[in-house]
Amino acid sequence: MDWKYEKGRIYTIDENNELLAETTFAYKDNDEVDINRTYVHPKLRGQGIAGRMMGVVAEYLRENSLKATASCSYANAWLRKHREAYADIISGDL
Repeated sequence: MDWKYEKGRIYTIDENNELLAETTFAYKDNDEVDINRTYVHPKLRGQGIAGRMMGVVAEYLRENSLKATASCSYANAWLRKHREAYADIISGDL
């Protein structure tokens, strides 16, 4: 997938500009973000897209020296599940 990056948003679209998957996050103080939404188009659900997208988000946060909390339930569960691999980006508030 071709991931696009905007401030507070990582997403992918199809050739018709239809949104296929998206994660949004709000910037907080002290180089921290709150991942507040994950979305996968219904036709792609159940194919591991959300997990791959969270991996992209985690790498983006790592490359930009950001830490994350997650008010989005999916993102919160994903970060907890991958706590060991991404300990450097997980905020103590998670």
